Amino acid sequence: MDQGIRGLTWRKSTLSGANNDNCVEVADLPGGGRAVRDSKYPSGPMLTFTSGAWRAFVHDVKRGGIR
Repeated sequence: MDQGIRGLTWRKSTLSGANNDNCVEVADLPGGGRAVRDSKYPSGPMLTFTSGAWRAFVHDVKRGGIR
């Protein structure tokens, strides 16, 4: 996926640190995927996931498989 995608609407994780030091932001990608970035470095790199990979990741997190 294109790392230079512009115009994404980023939202901060509800589980990010309350003091805003350890925040993860997620944005919806065209076609159903997701992008993830560190809110401290908004112009830095982002990870991108296809819709299937994102669903699998969220499923594993919810059942406690990823720490």
